[in-house]
Amino acid sequence: MPETTQAASSTRHASFLSPLPLFFVLLWSSGFIVAKFGLPYAPPLTFLLLRFLGVLLFLVPTVLLLKAPWPHGKIGHIAVAGLLVQAGYLIGVWCAIKQGMPAGLSALIVGMQPILTAFAAPLIGEKVRPRQWLGLLFGIAGVGLVVAAKIQLVGLSPAAISLCLLALVSITTGTLYQKHHCPQFDLRVGTVIQFAASAVLILPLAIFFEGLGPDFAAVQWTPRFIGALLWSVLGLSIGAIFLLFALIRRNDATQVTSLMYLTPPTTAIMAWLMFGEAFNALGMAGMALAVMGVIFVVKKPK
Repeated sequence: MPETTQAASSTRHASFLSPLPLFFVLLWSSGFIVAKFGLPYAPPLTFLLLRFLGVLLFLVPTVLLLKAPWPHGKIGHIAVAGLLVQAGYLIGVWCAIKQGMPAGLSALIVGMQPILTAFAAPLIGEKVRPRQWLGLLFGIAGVGLVVAAKIQLVGLSPAAISLCLLALVSITTGTLYQKHHCPQFDLRVGTVIQFAASAVLILPLAIFFEGLGPDFAAVQWTPRFIGALLWSVLGLSIGAIFLLFALIRRNDATQVTSLMYLTPPTTAIMAWLMFGEAFNALGMAGMALAVMGVIFVVKKPK
């Protein structure tokens, strides 16, 4: 029996080390890069509205055709979670990048979500271990070093940093809300509900702040913009989310969640290769410290 258990564990571990998790990390990390590609051709709120509508365009026919089950009694909770996890998070990140926030730094700041979640864990009755509090301190110190380094390098505005912090708080609150009120629902239908609610929220914001009209005059429909939009819809809002749930079905949730913490360094490397973004010694030390802090938070005792 122990040998059978060990073999099963080995199989699961081998599956976890397959190319699928690596592909997920690359896919998820590319979201910050897509923002850099797409924002020169459209205002951030307008781009996100097109992204949300694109997701609905692909998924609504799928839900209707497959007759996916609707989550009766949970639609409102799923919508609220979507407003926080999708709309609030993406509005904060994309507007921050539009304000000049480097992609690598924005990924690092919002990548501290698990540390903030651990800090809020007592509010939902979860205990935080001493090692997790140590990781929390490491993470905060790491983010502080990286932010200080980037401010010295590119002169970031307080507005850009505030928007990124808003995104961090929004996705953390949304994750806790969804875990408490609607932890399980059909992924296809839930995604439709969340992006429909997000589109309803962002439409008046785009009209008020960006002067959005029926003709989408502010959008430059260049091949580069269309490519960024299609990748945002298919690769990120649909592909990355569905891939995440596929990994959860095959592996422990803790293992899968830990992949999220590879996003900041992966994004930083992508941004360095594609945009020439660079960290000085202080920034690289801060990134290492932040990643170490996250490891302390999420790693369970043996």
